Amino acid sequence: MSLSFEPIPPVPPETIRVAKAAFPKGNPYMTLRDELGPIFGDADFVSLFSTTGQPAVPPWQLALVTLMQFRENLSDRQAAEAVRSRIDWKYILGLELTDAGFDFSVLSEFRQRLIKNNASELLLERLLEHCRKVGLIRARGKQRTDLPVY
Repeated sequence: MSLSFEPIPPVPPETIRVAKAAFPKGNPYMTLRDELGPIFGDADFVSLFSTTGQPAVPPWQLALVTLMQFRENLSDRQAAEAVRSRIDWKYILGLELTDAGFDFSVLSEFRQRLIKNNASELLLERLLEHCRKVGLIRARGKQRTDLPVY
């Protein structure tokens, strides 16, 4: 798998239209994309991928899927199915509604790349860094861990 540095695309207009109709009061993933913008970029994962070979699924998308998969306690198959079928996932990933997603095995391969390259903390570090940048958390601030996640 090789990495090609593509800019993170905006959410396609048809995906926006359908998602806003389906979730008129919003959705956590849509809010994340709209208010925080892209958390990850392909450059964050440059050390994990070759420059030659078959193009990989954009790693910034795999990173988001991995976080959403963890949040919802989904298997790799279930997460790949969510990419194919859920409007809110297509929205945050910037996918067309007709995008068929990827094979579930890609998620396992991505996690193996993170582990093999001692980058297993990368997702958390980038998420925290981004949250600091947009003012959601601050250094030495108190964070609650007892609140439920919806």
